[in-house]
Amino acid sequence: MSDDGIDLRCAGCAAVGLDSNVCPACGRELGYRFVALPSHDPSPRGPCAGCGSDRYNAEGRCVECCRPQARRDRWEADLGTVAAITDRGLVHERNEDAVAAAVVDGATSGAPAATVIAVSDGVSTSTQPQVASGAAVRAGVHATVTALAGGQAPTEAIMTGLAAAAQAVRDVDVADGPAPSCTYVCAIVPHAAETTEITIANVGDSRAYWLRADSADGAWNAPSQRLSADDSWAQALVDAGAMDERAAMNDPRAHTLIRWLGADSPPRPWADNCVRTIRTVGPGVLLLCSDGLWNYLPAPAALAGPATAGTPLAAARGLVEFALRSGGGDNITVAVASVPRCADR
Repeated sequence: MSDDGIDLRCAGCAAVGLDSNVCPACGRELGYRFVALPSHDPSPRGPCAGCGSDRYNAEGRCVECCRPQARRDRWEADLGTVAAITDRGLVHERNEDAVAAAVVDGATSGAPAATVIAVSDGVSTSTQPQVASGAAVRAGVHATVTALAGGQAPTEAIMTGLAAAAQAVRDVDVADGPAPSCTYVCAIVPHAAETTEITIANVGDSRAYWLRADSADGAWNAPSQRLSADDSWAQALVDAGAMDERAAMNDPRAHTLIRWLGADSPPRPWADNCVRTIRTVGPGVLLLCSDGLWNYLPAPAALAGPATAGTPLAAARGLVEFALRSGGGDNITVAVASVPRCADR
């Protein structure tokens, strides 16, 4: 069992894997590459800026001059079809966001070939929000891949992953204080031959977008659009017809969540319509992000240009840099998955 509490079963011998890559029983690759950020790697990041020593104690301070180890502000990962970045931003003392992604090789995993991604934003007013967000994305992605390998349809598998993410957050142990909580958005992008049907699910206000370049015409290539609906006070005002989106986002209660993952949330903390699908032939990209990005660039038409410029990693870096230049007032997390024209696969 993984440290997330999720069984990762080998498609070859049905043994349970100790990690996301190799079966400990038969040595077979489990068929998907997995990454979760931030990694919170405790190893020193280069020599001490004060004295040049490379020796640190358990508290992360230089053993020679007691200077604290340099703080890491950004984590990046590139899995080819998807790139993910999470950045502390310029204002917050720590990064409470998290992102995880898996690229599934259908030939060896027992699951359909697909990219699975999850982004989570810890609720700052809760206890250990960074632990909640990390637990959610790891459990959610692993459980979604396992469900796909077990034959569940994407709309069912993504809900299996959402339920696992919710339970993982409930299981975060804290002595006291407000229950750890976070948002969650997940997506499945199958590597299909004729059409691509993207499936997303969300709780809270981390978002999913389908974005295409202006030149990517075609009747079957869906236009740029937001795929998720925020579980927020602002969205509730818009849905009720009380305000338009621009006015609602200026309300001081705009980012107040009405649904979230946490021990203090209902057993089923998601809306009945939290799962959505979109069918396209591409080309374009799927973007998952926390509000550290979309606060500054919420419109799909505005996101489409930078999100479709270059490789997924180049696009993700460009979007994060835009948020930093715009103020960096929150943690920034971005995952960009490429969806090529289906005929090009």
